[in-house]
Amino acid sequence: MKKDRLEGIAELLDKRGRLGLAQLGTYFPEVSQMTLRRDLLQLEQAGRIIRVRGGAMSVKEVQKVSSEPYAKKTAMHTDAKIKIAQKAASLIEENSSLFMDGGTTSLCLAKELPDINIHVFTNGLAVAIELAQKKNLDVTVLGGQVLKDNLSTASPVAKDYFENTNFELAIISASAFTPENGFSCGSMVEADLLKMTRKKAKTVYMMLDSSKIGKIMPHTFAHLEDINVLITDDEFPADLKEQFAQRDIVVM
Repeated sequence: MKKDRLEGIAELLDKRGRLGLAQLGTYFPEVSQMTLRRDLLQLEQAGRIIRVRGGAMSVKEVQKVSSEPYAKKTAMHTDAKIKIAQKAASLIEENSSLFMDGGTTSLCLAKELPDINIHVFTNGLAVAIELAQKKNLDVTVLGGQVLKDNLSTASPVAKDYFENTNFELAIISASAFTPENGFSCGSMVEADLLKMTRKKAKTVYMMLDSSKIGKIMPHTFAHLEDINVLITDDEFPADLKEQFAQRDIVVM
């Protein structure tokens, strides 16, 4: 029965941590991969697992390296984050260098990135762990204070580090956005870090799912004029898209 199969998949992922679709198929040979994909979607919507490229992982696996707030955020609005991450990943060229923040959308991007020759700077601990599994990709983690809510690091001395560091592209995300207050987050030290990264990069991509619209966090780190490309989901309001377009920002 489907209910028993769903429970079996969830229990299997809890035990193994992470499995590819082909591996899952060996445990459930009586159903097609399309059926297994639908099962994984249903389990993800129920908050039991997290889908990744080519398979799925247990929420408990994320919790091994994350605080409870981060794990909860990882499981929220997952479909939108994955689509945004897939679009962002498709824009990254081989032999490039870039910065990624530690947000949960960036964690999705880390899973979607192809295993190609690029160098990634990040302040995200979970992001770095995911990227480290790719053979051809180099990753550098910025040091500093660990922000437990989003498992990232930030430090006032990062400015000195960035003086001798080069990356063409910054791909960042925000916890909240309004046209008046811009892109904001909950930590001042993190906001300062994101300001430095967007100023250092030649091009800034903002990943923002529509659930963040209309929310305001304490610390603004960017306004519309500070970004070049907005990558969002289908629910992003048309009137806001027009505001971005009027400032020559590409909306994807």
